[in-house]
Amino acid sequence: MDLNDNKGGNENVETNKTKKEEGTEGVDENGVKYIIYEENSVEINENAEELDLNHQRLDKLENFEHMLYLRSLCLRWNHIKKIENIQMLVSLNELDLYDNQITKIENLSSLINLKVLDLSFNRIKEIEGLEHLINLEKLYLSSNRITKIANVNHLLNLQMLELGDNKIKTIENIECLTGLTELYLGKNKVDKIQNLDTLINLKILSFQNNSLTKIENLNKLISLDELYLSENGITVIENLEDNINLGTLDLSMNKISKIENITHLQKLTELWINDNQINDWNSVQILEHLKKLETIYLEHNPLSKDSAYRRKIKLILPQIAQIDATLAR
Repeated sequence: MDLNDNKGGNENVETNKTKKEEGTEGVDENGVKYIIYEENSVEINENAEELDLNHQRLDKLENFEHMLYLRSLCLRWNHIKKIENIQMLVSLNELDLYDNQITKIENLSSLINLKVLDLSFNRIKEIEGLEHLINLEKLYLSSNRITKIANVNHLLNLQMLELGDNKIKTIENIECLTGLTELYLGKNKVDKIQNLDTLINLKILSFQNNSLTKIENLNKLISLDELYLSENGITVIENLEDNINLGTLDLSMNKISKIENITHLQKLTELWINDNQINDWNSVQILEHLKKLETIYLEHNPLSKDSAYRRKIKLILPQIAQIDATLAR
């Protein structure tokens, strides 16, 4: 992105100045490489539509008063503690504050054209301050300190909601988000799949690394293409009868001892079931009915210790392209 492009060809527009880091590499007396950062002035066109201020050691949002044409503002990897002084940026479509020190979602009410908001890797405890952002399509809130899903049910245009790596226990308050196609809730404390019946347009659903013990309440999600349930306490593959459009199913790192109840998933191309308790080849034999299956992960199950492990898989699945992390030959 060229920060010096002029909108409308005006070459006499005033510019703001900010600092951009450039690194000089060195080696210490122990042979360890290091980088010394130097700050260099960068001219920013006030009429710019995009502005990237990644990794600038900024600790405050300021000096945007005249950037009224700005549509994309990226401030990743800074030290910003508060969302402020951007209420004039009413044309903004994308705001990226990934990896800062923000504790509260605030001062966004005038940004009614915002479509993408990324507040991942901050210190936010509560979802709030989004009342006027009705045009939001993507909301990233991963790696914060959020304990409850709240104050998002009015975001009817939302297509993607990322809430991974928080402290959420219950799936709630999202029943009106019928336009959602992607929902990420990995690395939380969810112990039950529930309250998803209205999200009939979901294509990607992730519950990796939670406290689930049962696959359930997914029967209304008939458009589901990718389902991620790894790192839970699931013991039985079940209740997927209506999810016939699944292309990817991740059940790795659970407590499953038998592959069952998936032969109807005729569109399945990837099955991840490594790190479980499968020890019977008859259980694997049922996969011969899945003619589109191209990738399978079965390593770190008891049967993977079989000296003919890969050969047996290829006999059952002659079309297989990848076994575990290695291409099938």
